[in-house]
Parts: sequence; C-alpha cells; structure tokens
Amino acid sequence: MTEKTPAKRPETPLLDTVDTPADLRKLKPKQLRQLCDELRTEMIDAVSVTGGHLGAGLGVVELTAAIHYVFNTPDDRLIFDVGHQCYPHKILTGRRNRIRTLRQGGGLSGFTKRSESEYDPFGAAHSSTSISAALGFAVANKLAARPDKAIAVIGDGAMSAGMAYEAMNNASQAGNRLIVILNDNDMSIAPPVGGLSAYLARLISSSEYLGLRSLASKVARKLSRRVHQSLGKAEEYTRGMVTGGTLFEELGFYYVGPIDGHNLDHLIPVLENVRDAEEGPILIHVVTQKGKGYGPAEASADKYHGVSKFDVITGKQDKGKGGGPPSYTSVFADALIAEASRDKRICAITGAMPGGTGVDKFAAAFPDRSFDVGIAEQHAVTFAAGLAAQGMKPFAAIYSTFLQRAYDQVVHDVAIQNLPVRFAIDRAGLVGDDGQTHAGSFDVTYLATLPNFVVMAAADEAELVHMVHTAALYDDGPIAFRYPRGAGTGVALPETPEQLAIGKGRLVREGKKVAILSLGTRLAEALKAADTLDAKGLSTTVADLRFAKPLDRALIRKLMTSHEVCITIEEGAVGGLGAHVLTMASDEGLTDPDSASGGLKIRTMRLPDIFQDQDKPDRQYEAAGLTAPDIVETVLKALRHNATKVEEAGVRA
Repeated sequence: MTEKTPAKRPETPLLDTVDTPADLRKLKPKQLRQLCDELRTEMIDAVSVTGGHLGAGLGVVELTAAIHYVFNTPDDRLIFDVGHQCYPHKILTGRRNRIRTLRQGGGLSGFTKRSESEYDPFGAAHSSTSISAALGFAVANKLAARPDKAIAVIGDGAMSAGMAYEAMNNASQAGNRLIVILNDNDMSIAPPVGGLSAYLARLISSSEYLGLRSLASKVARKLSRRVHQSLGKAEEYTRGMVTGGTLFEELGFYYVGPIDGHNLDHLIPVLENVRDAEEGPILIHVVTQKGKGYGPAEASADKYHGVSKFDVITGKQDKGKGGGPPSYTSVFADALIAEASRDKRICAITGAMPGGTGVDKFAAAFPDRSFDVGIAEQHAVTFAAGLAAQGMKPFAAIYSTFLQRAYDQVVHDVAIQNLPVRFAIDRAGLVGDDGQTHAGSFDVTYLATLPNFVVMAAADEAELVHMVHTAALYDDGPIAFRYPRGAGTGVALPETPEQLAIGKGRLVREGKKVAILSLGTRLAEALKAADTLDAKGLSTTVADLRFAKPLDRALIRKLMTSHEVCITIEEGAVGGLGAHVLTMASDEGLTDPDSASGGLKIRTMRLPDIFQDQDKPDRQYEAAGLTAPDIVETVLKALRHNATKVEEAGVRA
C-alpha cells in the first residue's frame, strides 16, 4: 500500500522573499497586488490544513499588507480586534514557517499573543479592547516624546460593544499618535445587529452625502487653496446636516472614508497621509468583504468565519464521520425549545453567538422571544435582569469566557436583586484549539461565591436536559448551569425531563473506602478511576454532586464520615467546588482528629493555576492532571501507598 503523497503547497515566489515587514517595505508599490494574491493563497492553504478562522483574515489581506508597508511596525504598534483577523499578519511577521501549526498543541495561537512575537503588542482574543489599549500605547509615546503610532484595526462586530466608545470618548489626548481603522465588513460572526451597522450603511450609501462631497470636490479643485480649505469646512458642516452629525467626529476623531479596503491604490496613499498628518486622532473607515478572494467563503452565509479542515478546491469541510452523540449545545437548544413550547414566558438572549450557543435554533422556532444583542455581554445580562423583573423567564446563553465581561452586572443587577435570570454557560472547562483566552475555567469560582446564586454543572447530556428544565421552573433567584464544548457522551436523552431538587446530588456507585465527589463531565473519568481502585482493593464511591451551590451538605457529610479518603474533581479553577467543600468541612469540624470522620484525607483536583495553551481537549486535561490515572494517583498518595502495596493489600484482603 502506497503512502498518500502530501498535497503540494502553492507557489508564492514574491511572498517567499518576505519574512518580516522590513522585507515587505523593500517592494515597489506595483508589486503589492501580487504579494497580496500570494498571501491570500497561502492563508487559504494553511487554514485548510489546520482549520480555524478563515473569513475575517481573507477580508483584511490588503489592509494588513498596506499597514505593514506604510507604518514602521513593530515600533508602530498594531493591534487587531478581534484577534482572529491576524492570520495574514502572522504570515508577514516572521511566523510563516509555523503557520500550519495554528491552533495546534505547541503551535501558534489563533489570536495575537504578546509572548509569541514583538509584532503582537497586545492580545485581543475577545473583543472591543483595541482602542483602549492603543490609546494607552499612544499616550505613553506622547509622554515619552516618542513619535511612534498606535494603530487599532477594529472590526468583525467589535464596534458593537460599548467599551470601544468609552475609549473613543477619551482618545483626543492621544493626538496624531492614535489611528483607528474601522474594518467594516458588514457582518461579524452573525448578521449585523443594532443601530451602528445601519448607521455605517447609511453613511456609505447616502446618495445625498456622496453627491455633495463629489460636487464639493470637483468645484474645489478649480479654486484657490484658501477657498479649497474653506470649502472643506463647509463640506464638514454639510456632512453633519446630511447624516445628522458624524458620530466619530462628535467623539473627537478626524474621520476619513469610507474607502475600499481591497484597493491598494486607494489604501496606500490614504494610510501615508494619515501617518504623516499633524491632526489626530484619526479614524479611517475601510470597507472590506469577509471571505474575499475565496469562492466558497464568499458564497457561504457565514463567509467561512470558522472552519474545520477543508478541501481547497471544493471548499468542502471535514466535519468528521457524523452519527455520533449530539453536541451539548444542540441538546441545550432542543431542550430550551421544548421548555418554551410549554411556557410563553421563556426567552433566549445571546451576545453575537447565536450559532455557537444554539440560540439560532431557538430563534427559528420563537423569533419574537429570541434576542441577539451583539458583542455586548454587559447589556445582555442587565437586559435579562429587566426581563426577569417584569415576569419573563430569560435564558442568557453566553460562553463562560465571555460572561466574565459582565461580572459587575451579574453581581449588581442580578444577584443583589435576586432576579431569576437563567444563565446557560456554554464552553465550560477547557476548549481545545481556542486556547487560554476562551477557556471556561472560572465561572464556578466567580458565581458560586455570590449570595442567592444556584450553580449546576451537567455530567452528561441527559443531565443537561434536566438542568434546563429545572432552571425553567426555578423562580427564587438566579440559576446557572454549565456544560462543555463538543459532543456528549452518548447517553439516552430523557423523554420527560426531571425537575432536580435544588442542592441535591446523586450517588452513581457506592463503595466504602474512597469517595470521589465529581462536578460536571469529569464523572466519566471518576468512574474509570473507581474501576481501577476497586481492582486494587480500594472500594470506591462516586457521587455526581450536580450542584456547586448550594452544596448537598448531607450527602457530603455522609461520605466524609464513612470513607477514609475524599476526592473532589472539577473542570474549573481553584476557588470552585473543592474550596467550597473544604470550607464546609472546616466549618463543621469534619477534619478534626476527634470528629466522626477523624483521620479523613481530603484532596481537591482542579485546573492548574496557569493559563493553558491550545491543544486537543483530551491532551489539555491530561496536562491538567484531571484524568482517571491522575485520580488514582491522588488517592494512592493520600493513603501513602504505592501501587504495589495496594495490590498486595487487596490480595490479602
């Protein structure tokens, strides 16, 4: 049997001469078109091997090349927001030789990353932070009398979040050292929502505005420079009348645009003028096409925003064999639709992630009760609080990592007021190739510490169905349930969901010597560990606690007073389940030598105190020490036995 011949990489003779932006700047302007064509081809070929974010990067090929050609990066600081636009940037900044390791274990991050390159001055893997960071760089340069610029490329929906406007409102002090480039591709991951998208569209397409500006330009060219400058002021005033005031100029920016983000003959002169301008800060409005230059992406509704490995010729993605268990996300969506069919008060909220959270399916069934608020998690949570206060049953479906952005609203607007907002927390735990910026490591810690909150974690997809039902029926305050990315375990889904008793866990198997208290989907590993421990003569109980808050104190107390070793395991950071169990044990004196559980050995297993890099989820959990062998090793160390002694004890028993 012959080995499969590796696919031939595309020919890129001009790109082959460019390793860093310094090489790029040696090219003649007329060579940049070929360079961009080759850069786009290289990016398509690389992502076809690794999977990842494709559409956004394809849309900024020309813009990325033009910025590096005109500006003196890395001294001039370039920030991409959201960071998944950065693939062409990585190819041009000394990382082309590793570009086919994108999002792989030990490979390049799928986002900008300070520790990866001097050309990545600031990570922006979430959204809407670039202008604030660029303002910091610019003001620091101003205070140090350095002329270097800070350039924020913000787009792909990032302008829908309030933080961008908070930064712009304070940007005037930066002067000409701050440049904001609005990459307007008319969509983020999902279709544009809210007033800004419509405002930009009106600004671009207004025939009155374009006509007046064109007429003013034609007339001005025939007049003296002094009159030309005066007409510029008049044109600004006219533009204000036509559009109702240019938003960005009201915030203190000099507005330039809109310009075609794929036309290098337009981009280069504009960027050079802005670079050399004495005025500032300046906002350049660049119009791009997401998925530009790759037919299958251009034809796709989501412009190939995020893709698995694919065939470059056909665009067909490798989705796997299929036929396996449904994803947790789809199970949640179906369960919520079923609940909403029984209760007209149920509605769903998401922040620019309808497909990622399953809210798109809910929206298809109940369009009037589905709300995509854009990249605005703070607003999403308080909006949900208002709905709850008025008698609705809102489910805020938000990734664990993105809910961090709305923590004050969770505390102040929901928890303190004890409003029954339901939080469906997707992507809980480690998330694989999206790496450290998207890991759902902290939600149990930051939610279970809050008074009034109920916090659940699904051990499998059947448990998730029960938790959706339980949340729908719970009106006594805020309630959250977390579940991971990816496919379920394959258990049968219940035909009729069960309302879980709040704060009550379940015994999955019973033993006598070792108790494993599991929260979430580590339950499968706990059961494997129990098999191994039983084989070594260590009779093991496994409990699925279901609730991180309130704890099933009666069950925990019973297990602590009847077992020699008690292990907690969770897919979260320190401060979560283990910390709460230890606090309970301390409060009740369960670890005192003279207590009913005298001599009890408690060990907590949780994510390590680091930000873990991207890899396959199984490998991430191996690195975190949260697999069945790790549980067994933790038990044996607690008993101060090695494997041989335990096996001998088991034989003698």
